[in-house]
Amino acid sequence: MATEKDFRDLRTDYSWGTLDEANVKQNPFELFTDWYEEYSKTDAIDSTAVTVSTVDEEGQPDSRIVLLKEIREGKYIFYTNHSSKKGRDLARNPKVHLMFFWPKMERQIRIKGVATFMEESESRIYFNKRPFESRVAAAVSPQSSIVPNREYLEEKFFSILKAKDDNAEIEMPKDWGGVKVRPTEFEFWQGRISRLHDRIRFKQNGGNWKIERLAP
Repeated sequence: MATEKDFRDLRTDYSWGTLDEANVKQNPFELFTDWYEEYSKTDAIDSTAVTVSTVDEEGQPDSRIVLLKEIREGKYIFYTNHSSKKGRDLARNPKVHLMFFWPKMERQIRIKGVATFMEESESRIYFNKRPFESRVAAAVSPQSSIVPNREYLEEKFFSILKAKDDNAEIEMPKDWGGVKVRPTEFEFWQGRISRLHDRIRFKQNGGNWKIERLAP
């Protein structure tokens, strides 16, 4: 039997800032950068953490946290094993949702977009810059696959560490690489007092962005 717990009396009033469509930047990428620069100056851990949501073959949404690594040429980029659950989902349905939650500034950013897989040669550039242990972990982990136990992974991991030094070349797994997300819609959320929050949406309209306020 599930444990019962009542959270209905837990409340936090948000008063850090405001968001007004009358003076907001007209380009959502610029607004994102401004917000990120502010947040990165706090003592927040993993300020580039982002929730990535996909949909599987049964129409079931699935979400997980990854680390954003780049914003380049109008695309948000993270890296993963393309044979992982998220990779298989994106291969079937490239529509993806990104969500950043920055509680220290009472802010949330939601991004709808379309994902494409990065070319192998381009992915390899970043892979070879990763710490040695991270490259080994990527090489030994069949991400999202069932394994017998943790010892199975550790045995493979430490066998490579013992056999090679930190300068050794680790071959990039053939299914590992970058994912580029081209945004089609942004929503910036700023917490406000009494739950009357600010929500500003940027929706792609041809080559421009249409700015709209949404009710909280």
